Amino acid sequence: MDVYEAINKMRALSKVGKPFSFGFMSYSEDRATSHGIVEVQNARLRKQSTTEQDKNADIKLNYFNLDTCEYGSFYQPLLMEFNGERLVLS
Repeated sequence: MDVYEAINKMRALSKVGKPFSFGFMSYSEDRATSHGIVEVQNARLRKQSTTEQDKNADIKLNYFNLDTCEYGSFYQPLLMEFNGERLVLS
């Protein structure tokens, strides 16, 4: 599955309140570091940030982890897995 097809499915599931799982490669632009792959078992997307709030908002997605009740975000091109299916960036 293509990364952007997976993102569209994530948005559709979030819209109807259904959770999904996904994995992505972590990356902190401020620290220029990664802590490897992050796996989130039950999540929903949340409202997109504006570029005033986050200069990279156009290429990031915000989510809510339903297991830990924590907010998070990730860079769209670093999405690697959706509902157990590996993704490709095309």
